[in-house]
Amino acid sequence: MGMHEHFTFFLLLLSLYAPGTFIKATALPDLPRVVTLSEDTVPGTRVAEVTVSCSNMSGSPNVTLDSMEPDHPFNPIAISANPTSATMFQAEVTLRAGAELDAHRVNQYTLTLRAACPGEDEVEERLFVQVTSGQVLRCDTPFTSAGGDVVQVLADVAPRTPLYAVLPQPLGGLTFRLRNHDTPLTLTRRGLVLAPDNGFDPSKDTQMFKLEIEVMDRHGHNCSGAVTVEVLPSRRPRVTFPEPHRSVTVTEGIGPWKVVTQVHASGENVRYAILAPVAPTLFTIDEVTGEIRSTRRLEVARAHLLIQAYNALHPADHDTAMVNVTMQGTDRWAPRCVPAIFVSQVPETVSPGSTLVTLRCTDFTGTDECLHYALEGSPASRSHFCMEGPQLKVNTTLDYDSEAVATMGFQFTATVVVTAGEQPPRSTRVPVLVTVTPVNEFRPACPNSATFTVPETGAFGSVVGRVAGTDRDYPPDSLEYSLEGESGPAQPFSIDSRTGEIRVVGPLDSQQQKSYRLVVRLTDTHNDLDPAKRHSRLCDVSVRLQAVPDQVPVCTPEVQELRITAGSPGSRQPVTSLACHGSPNGDTLTYTIVGGNEDGRFRLEGNTVVYLPNDQVEPRTFVLLVEVWGGSGARRRSTVVALVMHVTPWSTPVPPSTTTQHTTLQKEPLVVTRTEVVWHPPAWFVAVLTISGTLLLATLGCTARSLLCRSRGPGKLFLGKSSWDVVEKSGGKEEQGHPHANSQGQFDGRAQDPRTGRDYLFNSVTGARRWI
Repeated sequence: MGMHEHFTFFLLLLSLYAPGTFIKATALPDLPRVVTLSEDTVPGTRVAEVTVSCSNMSGSPNVTLDSMEPDHPFNPIAISANPTSATMFQAEVTLRAGAELDAHRVNQYTLTLRAACPGEDEVEERLFVQVTSGQVLRCDTPFTSAGGDVVQVLADVAPRTPLYAVLPQPLGGLTFRLRNHDTPLTLTRRGLVLAPDNGFDPSKDTQMFKLEIEVMDRHGHNCSGAVTVEVLPSRRPRVTFPEPHRSVTVTEGIGPWKVVTQVHASGENVRYAILAPVAPTLFTIDEVTGEIRSTRRLEVARAHLLIQAYNALHPADHDTAMVNVTMQGTDRWAPRCVPAIFVSQVPETVSPGSTLVTLRCTDFTGTDECLHYALEGSPASRSHFCMEGPQLKVNTTLDYDSEAVATMGFQFTATVVVTAGEQPPRSTRVPVLVTVTPVNEFRPACPNSATFTVPETGAFGSVVGRVAGTDRDYPPDSLEYSLEGESGPAQPFSIDSRTGEIRVVGPLDSQQQKSYRLVVRLTDTHNDLDPAKRHSRLCDVSVRLQAVPDQVPVCTPEVQELRITAGSPGSRQPVTSLACHGSPNGDTLTYTIVGGNEDGRFRLEGNTVVYLPNDQVEPRTFVLLVEVWGGSGARRRSTVVALVMHVTPWSTPVPPSTTTQHTTLQKEPLVVTRTEVVWHPPAWFVAVLTISGTLLLATLGCTARSLLCRSRGPGKLFLGKSSWDVVEKSGGKEEQGHPHANSQGQFDGRAQDPRTGRDYLFNSVTGARRWI
């Protein structure tokens, strides 16, 4: 196909392609480009304006901004329409508020703009913003003018109130320095002028304070100016006493905390205080209301008080007044009582109607005929006590064990008011404090159920159960626990005297004793003032022993065959460690070599078998039987592990002979395992299996006989299902002639050591070997 045919085919494709199916894409014709920005640029400045071109007029594009630098100082993109074209838009990049540019730290920002018009593909372009160092630091006018800036404040402004800012905030990296220091004003590190720490003096007329300030940036550029703070008189009302002198007359013998008089001052946030005497002992003043009260009975003739009123927010705004207090004598006085105060302790068992105290009171005439007695106090006090004339009596039961009495701290406070009948009536108050003391009234109670079960393998100190006794006296259930009889074999338990927990302190064996009857004594404590007054009760507790099945130690593997190259004589050579575990309660296992340790070449260190080399020159095989014991006493159980040790001497001298020595390779022991499975097959399968099994057993028997006859050496070990059946067989004829073998060829537990010729018998229970 020639050039003309290609062009014709391309035009045909264009004609067949439907209109509007071309892929449309957004365009950023102004990017990429580089913008230079000074580090002096203020926040909000427009950095760049980028044109976004869309292929259709479907809507405003979506433009996002990303930066390779974290915490970049730019705002999100702002989109605005282009008035000249409906498909053109303007994307504006600006500095965000609080942005601080530093050319020494970052001198270029790489901005990635991604734009996508509705229904069009996204386009991505980059904008590079270079940051240059600033040239000159410029301070605002009129701060830099000849006369400087002026600010006016009122004299009652609060202390340390900001009065003036040298440069608009926020600006960073600037240093502000005050040239003149003869001013009470404060200049902060951020260029704020603050009011004095104690505020301005509101009593003075207009005050003027001028501050000369120098500003310097991190590059050494500076500017300076001045600010004048004009303090105007306060417009708020001053604190003033309308009555600077006052005289007050009170009756002699007035009681404590009585209002003597009240002062008042005009102004804002007024508070009151007594200036003189410096340590007032007769009077006190309410700082908010101005009420003057007595602190005790007034008996002196005259007192002079200097009162100050001040503004709480502006203490410098204050005024003073003088108050003269005169006590007027009288020929009458309040009743006098003996005792003047009553404090007592009463037991909780005191009966209602009992008299606690009888007051002896007399009036100014020396008689008690016209006196009236009343009880004042909390509702609880007035319900538990009452007055019958001068007698203070118990009204209701004082139960020390009740929650209401415990809430009051077991104390009742009240006041007996004794009033004389003359006019005006005069009264005396007798404070009363009654403390209720405990009495041990109730005996402890045994728990409803006191039967516990503990496994016979319970460890020393393990908890069997808790005896939860009760006692109704306060504090509730304050008990001590003890066991009748000493702990020992007949009573392998102890009890915690504070909690009542029963613990195991001796061996337990359900075969010897299946249960124990314990007698627990409950004794109450802290229920009476007299520690000797205590009650106790005996409680029966049953402890049943739960039998735990015995468990024989298990070792993995039960048989090991090892080859050892002996070290130098006299050395110590660890061979292997036995991996055995006993019962779940973690009983300690004991390891003992019970057979095969000829010449004492092996010993046990815990569960580790150690070989002690000597000067032997011939290879040798040992069959060690290690018995592993678990438990204790009658529950002691054991198992046997077989270890076949092939020891090669550390140095074997070569005899001076040319005779060729033949070495017979030892064969590995044959392990035969028989598995019995319960299954009911069909008859034909049983017949076929019987014939096949007979042929297979005959073949195996012949092979085994041939092997035994040819290699009858030491260390030939035949193993059955258990390590307890470890035996050493020699040959068919010798075995038949052995006096301890039966006619059927069954193993009767007897075997012969192939090296020494000694007979030994395996114990079928413990698996141990016993010499015959």
